[in-house]
Amino acid sequence: MSTSQSLFPQLENIIKNLQPANIPAERKEILRPLIDFISLKVENKQEVRLNFICTHNSRRSHFSQVWAQSLAFYFGIKSVVCYSGGTESTALFPTVAEILRNSGFIVYKISEAKNPVYAVKYAENEHPVIGFSKKFDDPFNPQSGFAAVMTCSGAESECPFIRGAQERIPMSFEDPKAFDHTSRQAEKYQETNLQIATELYYVFSKIGSGEN
Repeated sequence: MSTSQSLFPQLENIIKNLQPANIPAERKEILRPLIDFISLKVENKQEVRLNFICTHNSRRSHFSQVWAQSLAFYFGIKSVVCYSGGTESTALFPTVAEILRNSGFIVYKISEAKNPVYAVKYAENEHPVIGFSKKFDDPFNPQSGFAAVMTCSGAESECPFIRGAQERIPMSFEDPKAFDHTSRQAEKYQETNLQIATELYYVFSKIGSGEN
């Protein structure tokens, strides 16, 4: 696949400075099923639907949705559409929007409701990622033929069955929520943000490379 589509400059600079070579071997094995799912869909010229699922759809699942959509674009993989959901609906945590904004995304808050809706742009002429908290089976999300990517162990254990999922892929990340309202909140959210970005960079860099 071709690389380096025109993202916003700050965002592209962050992507170019990610260090996927530092991902531990055991973590790369965890990422392998997602690589295989995307690769097979691309080879068969099918749309790739990824639904990133976490308990509250408030933190890790949103980071994953936004980075996956952006990195698919970066690597020129046009058939990817990313979603997110939870086992329950809460709200996108404001620090997530702040960290994404600081990473170079343009983040608009387009609804001021208790569960606000955000539009997250990664490139001038691409449709924004729409982010708000919802259950994984919300009508906004795909209902069949998608990969359910479980971004937290809680969602993995609390969702014994996800209707319509073609594949169920565990890919848990540590929850930065543990550091909410502490002096390390921004630091830990940024760590999670960069880990997710780095690992999804690794995933999409393997699509069409012949290495998967």
